[in-house]
Amino acid sequence: MAMKIGTAGQTSLKSEPNVVPMIDIMLVLLIIFMIVTPLIAAGFKATLPKGKNLDPRPEGDNEVVLGIDQGGQYFLNGRALPNGTLEDQLRSIFNSRTEDKILYFKADNQLKYGKIQEAVETARRSGVRVMAAITEPTAQAALFTEEEE
Repeated sequence: MAMKIGTAGQTSLKSEPNVVPMIDIMLVLLIIFMIVTPLIAAGFKATLPKGKNLDPRPEGDNEVVLGIDQGGQYFLNGRALPNGTLEDQLRSIFNSRTEDKILYFKADNQLKYGKIQEAVETARRSGVRVMAAITEPTAQAALFTEEEE
């Protein structure tokens, strides 16, 4: 706040907000979000294979999704699993279910077939009855689904 002394001895108050601290805070928040945002999405990265005639519905809340990234690391519902714990985790989930023993499977398209087969066998031993592969639509399939809507 500043005082302005005018002619004839009159004083008037001039109120102007100081925006410098607000700008400093906004810049700090911007930098924090720029650093944190990529780390949040870094959980599971895989380039999914392309597919045709795909079901457009995304995975639901009660569905179990097993992912394998390009390095062969397992992810269960987006969370990384320590090595050797996949079978125990899946068994604890699917033993409590009486029906709907479906496992959705996402794997990087450059992954070796042996790693995928190992995950399928582990899931079968854990009580999974149906495995559904999740793929990305091809460019042509994506055009058809957009035209239908």
